[in-house]
Amino acid sequence: MPRFDNAPKKATNLSLNSKVLEMARELGMNVSQTVDTLLAQEVERRYWEQWAERNKGAIEQYNERIRRDGIWGAKYRTFARSLGDGRVADEVEPRKKKAA
Repeated sequence: MPRFDNAPKKATNLSLNSKVLEMARELGMNVSQTVDTLLAQEVERRYWEQWAERNKGAIEQYNERIRRDGIWGAKYRTFARSLGDGRVADEVEPRKKKAA
C-alpha cells in the first residue's frame, strides 16, 4: 500500500486551466495542497486497481476454494449459523421446532 505521509515536498511545474486556477485563487483555495491531495487519492485508486488486476487469478482461486470447501472452522462458530460457504445452516438443514 502506498504511503505518502511525511514525504518532502518537491517543486514542479503544472499546466492548469487558467480560468479554473483564477477561480480557485478567488475562492482562497490552496492550489498546491488541493492538487497534492487529489493526486494522492488518484494514485492510491490506480494502485489498488492494478493490484486487483494482478491478483485476479489468486482471488478467483481463493473464492472458488471457499465455495467448494467452505471456511475452515465454520462449524465451530458460535456467533453465526454460517457454514462458511455462503450458505446458512437453516437453509441446508432447518432447525427442528421444539415440541410444545
